[in-house]
Amino acid sequence: MSVAKVTEIIASSPRSFEDAVESGVERACKTLKGVKSVWVKDQNCVVENGKITEFRVTLKLVFVLEN
Repeated sequence: MSVAKVTEIIASSPRSFEDAVESGVERACKTLKGVKSVWVKDQNCVVENGKITEFRVTLKLVFVLEN
C-alpha cells in the first residue's frame, strides 16, 4: 500500500502558461521525490502598461511518500 501527498506551488514565466507549468514541475522534482501527477488549479497574468509581462500558474503536485 502506498500513501500519496498533495502539495501546492506557484510558478511563473515571462513566456507562456505552458512554460510556467514545465518550470514549476522541473523545480518541484528537484526537492520532492516520486512526483506522479500535476494539475493546474489556477492561471493568471501580470499586466504592465497594457502588456502581459508574466504568466503565473498554481499547481497541485501529487507525490508518493517513501516508506
